[in-house]
Amino acid sequence: MKKTVEELAERYRDNLFAAAFNVCKNAADADDIVQETFLQYYVAKKEFESEQHIRAWLLRVAINKAKNVTRSFWRQNKVPLEEYMETLAFETPQEETLFETVMQLPEKYRIVIHLYYYEDYLVSEIADVLKLTQSNVKIRLSRGRKLLKQALKEDWEDDE
Repeated sequence: MKKTVEELAERYRDNLFAAAFNVCKNAADADDIVQETFLQYYVAKKEFESEQHIRAWLLRVAINKAKNVTRSFWRQNKVPLEEYMETLAFETPQEETLFETVMQLPEKYRIVIHLYYYEDYLVSEIADVLKLTQSNVKIRLSRGRKLLKQALKEDWEDDE
């Protein structure tokens, strides 16, 4: 199964951007990663089993490319998280606080939290995308939630 890049870009562009931004925390880099991911799909001689397989492959490629960007010495045009936050619209102050707190998590927890809660992936799908065991994904979700709870509890106690 092979879909057109236009179809996939329309359907998954925002998801790939969110996943890439989640890793590299830079909007310009995330845009580049999304473009490179679709380019890699276009060039790939790979046959996919289903649309879910394509989606998982695209996410895995985007996340890996984002990790490579964060490791590169020559990161250009960095946009601080605070500057990107100004471009986002949140319905409530609590949503903004939650997003900021998620973005402060270590990368390995932040990615699984993002895929599970923001992209609605199942644990088994996250395991496939990140090449982890399901139990490892569950552990990372649990530890990520614990870190979130601690951070949000501290914020709440500070407000009192």
